[in-house]
Order: sequence, then structure tokens, then C-alpha cells
Amino acid sequence: MVRRYYRPIISEQEGLPLAGGPFCFARAEVLTRAGSEGLIPAEAVPADWLERLTRPRPLLARPGGGSLPLVMGILNVTPDSFSDGGRHEDPGRAVAAARAMRAAGAAIIDVGAESTRPGARELAVADELARLQAIMPALAGLNWSIDTRKAGVMQAALAAGAGLVNDVSALCHDPAALALVAQAGVPVVLMHHQGTPETMQQAPHYGHVLLDVFDWLEGRIAAVVAGGVAADAIIADPGIGFGKGLAHNRALLQGLALLHGLGVPILLGASRKSLIGKLSADEPVERRLPGSLALALAGANAGVQMIRVHDVPETVQALTLWAAAHPCLG
Repeated sequence: MVRRYYRPIISEQEGLPLAGGPFCFARAEVLTRAGSEGLIPAEAVPADWLERLTRPRPLLARPGGGSLPLVMGILNVTPDSFSDGGRHEDPGRAVAAARAMRAAGAAIIDVGAESTRPGARELAVADELARLQAIMPALAGLNWSIDTRKAGVMQAALAAGAGLVNDVSALCHDPAALALVAQAGVPVVLMHHQGTPETMQQAPHYGHVLLDVFDWLEGRIAAVVAGGVAADAIIADPGIGFGKGLAHNRALLQGLALLHGLGVPILLGASRKSLIGKLSADEPVERRLPGSLALALAGANAGVQMIRVHDVPETVQALTLWAAAHPCLG
């Protein structure tokens, strides 16, 4: 049987509310693995899809009812992350950076102590915790999340005040992680990936990358809910750059609105990633701010609810001006 997928065509002022608003959609593109079957009115979308597409996303609703996507600031306390490795190994410098990002408008600070860049090897739990122990007490009150694949690190971070788990393995890497997150009752980001960081860029392959990623995330959400995590505590991340080539990343960015059909908030993390240089003039990491901002705004135009970035002040400013140019966001 042919499965059909429904990608909302986003509008500002007409149609049904997308994910509770502020954007709307009056039409949807019907997709199958054989290709597009064209556009249909939003009211003709099947009831189960329509419910997921229009369902509000209170988990990432902006305080005060604002309509900007939330900004997640990246804080890596690693010597070898692809973009900021070594910059925040000093605990004092790391905490100062976290406070500066919060002051600049980040809704949450995502703290990681293990690099998951392409080719990175897995770090032992004890080593990952050693990098975090000096800074976790000082993060109290800053609203922070833990970026890890390991239940032992999750447990320590949650005990220290982390309010969200961001797992690039979608709770697949550590068999104890799902039960831990369910018992803690905290929100979790489930990111699509193919392979491990050490191997993920070795010839990644898909039949239809947009639909493959959708199916995988849909199945993973179902498994995590069956494991005891509340459905309204889940955020989905398409995993730009994690087991994807350039063509895969482009297809995901172009079809990003389809992921609203998962019925959960969407997080986009494309900041400073290699596709920026590949699509531009091969700029090094430190010269990818313009591309990072362009991708953040592309995500905002697709209605994503959170954007994960290295450059918080610049992204907040760009989103503020982007919103000012949209009548439905003013």
C-alpha cells in the first residue's frame, strides 16, 4: 500500500493554524516515495495528519505568547568539537559564556562534554563527567540542558539541575537512557542519525531522505512514548550533518515543514556546519556566521520551534528583525 505524506505549504494569513500558530497553511503537498502528487486543500488532508499538523506545541511555547522560535545556545566543554573545541575547557570561562548567552536571549544553554563531530570517538562516561563536574553547580538558574548519549551523564546532569536531555542518538545509544528519562519526567530531543559519529559520514545512504527521516523519527517517537516518556515532552531534530551528505541536507532543509506531521516541536541545528562551506566558498568554521543565520531564518520560515546555535546575539537579532518583517508575527 502506498503511504502518503502531507507537507504543509506555509502561509502567514490564511488557512488552518500550523502547530498552534502563528503560521497557517491552506494547502498541503502530497508526497509519496514515487514523487509528488500535487497540492490539495488543507481541509482535504486526512484527519490523523490534520490533527498532528494543527496540534499546539506548548512545550516550546514562547513565554508571554511571543512567536519567535526559541534559541538554544551551544556550550561545548570539549577540546575537540568541530567549531568551538578548546574555547570553554576552563570552567570559569564556560560559565561566563553560558551567562552571556542567556543575557543575549538564549532560552536554554545546551551543555556538552563529548564531541560528536564526524569521525569522533566515544568518550568514557568518567571522562565526560570529569569535564562537567566543575561547571554544573555554577549553572544553577540558567536553564540548561545536557547534550549526551549516556545515561550516567544524564543522571548526574539532571541531579545538578539540567531541565532537558538532548541526545544525538535519540536514546538509542545507552540501553538505560530511555528508562532514566521517563522516570525523570524531563523533555528530550530525539535526533535522527545514521551510524555513530565515528562512522556516520562514511557513505550515508537513503531511499528518499525526507521520508526516511520522517519515518525513523515517527517510529522513534512511538518507541520512546511506549517506554514511558510523555508525548508532549518530545522534540524532534532532523539531524543535519549526522549521517547525511550535502544533497541529503539540502533535501531536508527544503522539505523541513513535513516534520510538523510528527505532532511534536521541531529543533533545527545547522549552525556553522560543513554544508555552509560546501554551498558557499568553502569558508572555514570561523567564517560561517552569515550562512548560519541564513539557515536559522530558513528554519524560522519553515515554522520550527527551536534553533540550536553557536552565535546567540546575532541569531536573536536576526530573528527579531525577521519577525518584524512578517505581519502575522508583529
